[in-house]
Amino acid sequence: MSATCVIQPVDMIKVRIQIKSEEVSKLKAQGKPVTSVSPFVVIKEIMASGGILTFYKGLDSALTRQLFYTTTRLGIYNKLFQYLKQQNQGKELSFGQKSLCSLTAGFIGSIVGNPADLALIRIQNDTALPPAERRNYKNVFDAFSRIVKEEGFFALWRGCTPTVIRAMSLNLGMLGPYDEVKERLDKWSGTKDTLQTRLIASGVSGFLASFFSLPFDNAKTKMQKMKKGPDGKFEYGSIFDAIMKTARREGIVGLWVGFPTYYFRIAPHAMITLICQDTFRDKVRAWRQRKKI
Repeated sequence: MSATCVIQPVDMIKVRIQIKSEEVSKLKAQGKPVTSVSPFVVIKEIMASGGILTFYKGLDSALTRQLFYTTTRLGIYNKLFQYLKQQNQGKELSFGQKSLCSLTAGFIGSIVGNPADLALIRIQNDTALPPAERRNYKNVFDAFSRIVKEEGFFALWRGCTPTVIRAMSLNLGMLGPYDEVKERLDKWSGTKDTLQTRLIASGVSGFLASFFSLPFDNAKTKMQKMKKGPDGKFEYGSIFDAIMKTARREGIVGLWVGFPTYYFRIAPHAMITLICQDTFRDKVRAWRQRKKI
C-alpha cells in the first residue's frame, strides 16, 4: 500500500496509454486522424481533464486491491517457500520450486483482489469517456455496490481470467527471481541480504515482472473497461481474443505498448514492496526474539 501511494500517478498514465492505443488503432483503420500515445501527451490530457488530483483518481480502489491481492500473494508465497524449505531439510529451493510458489501465490491472490482491480480500472478510465458514458462511481465501495446491483454479484470477477494470468506472469518474474538473485549475490559477496543486495535483486525482478506481464495487463485493461456494443455483445470474448485482436490492429509490439511507463510503474512498485516486506519481516523477527515468542 505504501508503494501504491508512490506509484499511483504512473499507473493512471499506464492505463490511459493502453486504452488510448486501442482507440488510436481503430481510428487508423477508419482512415481518421489520430493523436499520439506518448506519455507526455497523455499527461497533458489527464491534467486538462481534472488537474493534478486526477492522477490519484481511484486511489481507494488501488489501496483496497493491495490490501487483498498483495497481502494474499506475499503471504502465500512466503508460507509455501518455508514449507518447501522444510521439506528440503533446510536446503535452498531450486528456481523451479520458487517459480511454483510464485505462480500459486499469483493465482490465489489475483482471485481475491479482482473486485478491487475491476473497480480501479473503471474509475481510472471514467474521465476519458464522454460525460454521458461515465459510470461516475463515488468510491470503491460505491463501485462494488453498483456493480452488484446493475450487473450481478459475479460481475465483480469480470475479467478474472486475464487478471489471474497477468498476476501469475507478474509473480513468476517478481517473487522467484528476487529470492534467486538475493541468494546468488549473498554467495558471491559473502554477505546476508544487505540493502544493496535487496535493491539489485528487486530491480532485476521488477524488469522481468514488467516484461512478462505487460501483454496480459494490456488485455486485462481492455476487457475490464469494455461495455456491451449495440448488438449486446462485448468486443472481446476472452483474454486470448483480446491479445489476438490487439496484435492484428497494433502489431506484436502493440502488446508491449507503453512499456517504459509500465516499467516505471512495476519496477519501483516491486522494489518498494519487496524491500518493505523484508524490512518489516526483519523487525518482526527481532521483536519475537526479544519477546521470546
